[in-house]
Amino acid sequence: MASITIQAADGSGSFQAFVREPATKPAGAVVVIQEVFGVNQAMRDTCAWIADIGFIAVCPDLFWRIQPGIDITDKSEAEWKQAFELFGKFDKAKGIEDLKATLAAARSLPNANGKAGTMGYCLGGLLAFMMAEQSDADINVSYYGVGLDGLLGELDAVKKPLLVHIADQDEFFPAEGRAKAAAAARGHAHIACYNYNAQHAFARINGVHWDGRSATIANGRSAEALAKALG
Repeated sequence: MASITIQAADGSGSFQAFVREPATKPAGAVVVIQEVFGVNQAMRDTCAWIADIGFIAVCPDLFWRIQPGIDITDKSEAEWKQAFELFGKFDKAKGIEDLKATLAAARSLPNANGKAGTMGYCLGGLLAFMMAEQSDADINVSYYGVGLDGLLGELDAVKKPLLVHIADQDEFFPAEGRAKAAAAARGHAHIACYNYNAQHAFARINGVHWDGRSATIANGRSAEALAKALG
């Protein structure tokens, strides 16, 4: 298990990022943005898949300012409670700062080709959408981000490819908000928005809402876009 240490841009300390590398290098890098369960086995398995399709996967511990090393699952009520407590304490602005620092670190890894993007899930899906508006990432991929309808005022800032995967049965993202986000994405030169007949977290590996069909289709679209943007 490889990891790197990244210095926070605000000088408040450093944090760890899990890293998986592909067999063929140099390669583009993908900053994998965690869910509310931390850098857990699902995120590590996602990194393994990203490495398998030819990219360096870098998954930073975004909860380090609250409690480093969070690694829980979606399998128990106690873990869900802890996850929501962590989400309530999480500072998204600081998270974006840490993701920008991770993006820079990923681009400068010894086996990187200098191109890097983000791909996030749940909380990470929201943050990937924010990175499309606030960073110079070469591509951003958002899986079932919640509250995307609150970010639509900055869509003019999106200048690189942004893929948005929306779950049509997402219990955490009301239908009105989902429809608003999808409508705003239509016609945007850099945004591709896809809907899936599935629940929130349909692509969480071994998750309780895993949907193999939706996950396979979404992951195929993501892989194709990553290959085009990152080499």
